[in-house]
Amino acid sequence: MSLGRRLIGAVVGCAFLLSSCGGGGGSSTTATSTDTSTGTSTPTGNNFTAPAQEALTTADVGRILSQAATEATARGMPSVIAVSDRVGNILAVYNMTGARPTATIPLPATGTGLDVQGATIPAGGGAIAKAVTAAYLSSSGNAFTTRTASQIVQQHFPPAPTTVGLESGPLFGVQFSQLPCSDLSSRYIATGGSAALIGPKRSPLGLSADPGGIPLYKNGVLVGGIGVMGDGVYGLDANTLDVDVDNEEYIALAGTSGFQAPEGITADKITVDGTTLRFIDAVASGLKSNPAQAPAFASLTSGQLVSVRGYFAETGTPALVAGQAYGTEASGIRASTAAEFSNRDAFVLSDGAGNDRFPVIGATDAGDVAQPLTQTEVRTILEEAFTIMTRARGQIRRPLDSRAQVSITVVDTRGNSLGLVRSPDAPIFGTDVALQKARTAAFFSSAKAGTDLAADPSADVRGLAAAERAFLGDQSSQLGKFAYTDRAHGLVSRPYFPDGEVGRPNGPFSRPIAQWSPFSTGLQTALILNNLVAHLGYVQGAATDTPQRCTNLPVTPSGKSRLANGIQIFPGSVPIYRGSTLIGGIGVSGDGIDQDDMISFLGLNNAGAKLNTGVGNAPAAIRSDQVVVALGDKSVRLRYVGCPFAPFLDSSDQDACGGK
Repeated sequence: MSLGRRLIGAVVGCAFLLSSCGGGGGSSTTATSTDTSTGTSTPTGNNFTAPAQEALTTADVGRILSQAATEATARGMPSVIAVSDRVGNILAVYNMTGARPTATIPLPATGTGLDVQGATIPAGGGAIAKAVTAAYLSSSGNAFTTRTASQIVQQHFPPAPTTVGLESGPLFGVQFSQLPCSDLSSRYIATGGSAALIGPKRSPLGLSADPGGIPLYKNGVLVGGIGVMGDGVYGLDANTLDVDVDNEEYIALAGTSGFQAPEGITADKITVDGTTLRFIDAVASGLKSNPAQAPAFASLTSGQLVSVRGYFAETGTPALVAGQAYGTEASGIRASTAAEFSNRDAFVLSDGAGNDRFPVIGATDAGDVAQPLTQTEVRTILEEAFTIMTRARGQIRRPLDSRAQVSITVVDTRGNSLGLVRSPDAPIFGTDVALQKARTAAFFSSAKAGTDLAADPSADVRGLAAAERAFLGDQSSQLGKFAYTDRAHGLVSRPYFPDGEVGRPNGPFSRPIAQWSPFSTGLQTALILNNLVAHLGYVQGAATDTPQRCTNLPVTPSGKSRLANGIQIFPGSVPIYRGSTLIGGIGVSGDGIDQDDMISFLGLNNAGAKLNTGVGNAPAAIRSDQVVVALGDKSVRLRYVGCPFAPFLDSSDQDACGGK
């Protein structure tokens, strides 16, 4: 029995310009000029339209709950139903009479669970995770559900008995983001106050892959998500080629009546690598109740609002809460001011009192690096990456040929954020993931990685670190010898190596396939297991919550772990070098993984060309694509980045990253 099962069961400086710190940019046009030598393009006006500031009212929340509860009654499945706003504030948790109080995470085929496999979790936590997932993965250009999430995180894509041998899902590992220990996520404040509803908020279980979480839209604008937990199993959909009759999904679908996603942006209108994504299997004709006839919430007798520690109504009598309108100061994510970034497309995370939570600063690691990143260098890297984003064709957005929208973060070698910037409608999940990616690239490229991993109190973590050194046949592989991206370390974190090749052994950072599942991925989960256990215990009444710092790795002189919101194992990051010296990392998240890779890689490349201070991508000789793994019958080369073909809306360039 696993530890988890045992315990859980019982940017100031010059203004932000996409050209340089000395240019203008106040025009309202969208014309661009292109520098063909570097591939940069300087917008002279706004490239994006920010979403309208819509929010759920308490009457809306009540209606959603009543519709869902009425369907649950008709199906004979009393459930726990949660509603979230777009930035993760929990607006209600409704516990129906007779609802199962807990749910179980499935065991792997062997029956022996590791990490949180086999764990018993509070049903309220599962419902909240589903609601937050649906809200966080969606935007004005795409509507994703927890069923969509299930499709893109498994060992084969798409997951189905007939797809054995295909590579893993494009967002393999994203489920372990938005963690309850994340230092980026805001925490619920039981006593209220101006900061109480600042997002983005954490999730008790990270992102969910269990069907029953659907995004909510109001007047066509994303305003939140609904999550339903009722069947006692917190699982996933292992076969996306059939159609499930999932009661939780039908209950959630009923709740969305009047708040449905626009038809043209649902996941089933979006393809990735030739595969159409899944939205929901439930259909309106299959509902057993008429949502239009659901009673007023005040007259419901099927259950009651309940508190969930750390998330909803900790003090006083539980009551419905109105959501925050995304894009307002009160929501925690808003348009930047001219003093923060001059480009009007830039959005930032704010504290509710007008302050940028992650302003552009110089590096904090002067004690470790001879020439740390300066504030000007950080700003230029962010500018250039933002420029690439505005030119890039989005992978997961509708209509076709929409611009990519992402979150971008730069960190120093201690993992401290040196600035975070977003486009107006980037999915929320990418804020935490971009920081995870930047930290992961900087960490594993650092001379500190090996010593930090060896100092982790978990024998599991230490063993996985040793396994990678043996797998690569290089005991110095974690001592800064190579520049590793998330794409590279993602490959050694798959249950088959090479990725998807059934019959091959697992990568060293992964569990063997007989023990692997999306709930137990290997090093990723081992690093934060104690955090999850502590938090879920806290939700259920334990005195101490997990600290706002993931992992048990040694803290740096800055007072936090280099991986303070966990690691990420799918692409979208590169380490930052000055010559041959590591000085930080850049992470990008919110669109397709090749787009994320390209934005980070080309953004850093173009920043280096503009700055001429030695800052740029790693020298080609030390990039992870120089690492070759001997497998006996063949050799496999790791990857560095993968860039899409014909990636730009303003150029016919087919090989944007080649030769850089």
